[in-house]
Amino acid sequence: MAHQGQGPAGDRVELLMQVEGMTCAGCVEAVTRAIRRLDPEAAVAVDLGQGRVSVTTDAQAIDVAQVLQRAGYEARAMTG
Repeated sequence: MAHQGQGPAGDRVELLMQVEGMTCAGCVEAVTRAIRRLDPEAAVAVDLGQGRVSVTTDAQAIDVAQVLQRAGYEARAMTG
């Protein structure tokens, strides 16, 4: 189940992000690097075909979306 990063500080949660603009393996690397700059311990799984990124992190969903947007991708947290 995906969470929205609302747990107490320091809790690792799984975030599911919809990311627009990823088209190739280079995009996968760029997305992974951007997230790991925010949280070096993050577990990142990219589904290029679906345009989804799963992140296990202690960062907030809004922060992950912002780093992805700064990297050039449209990103938003998915619910459910």
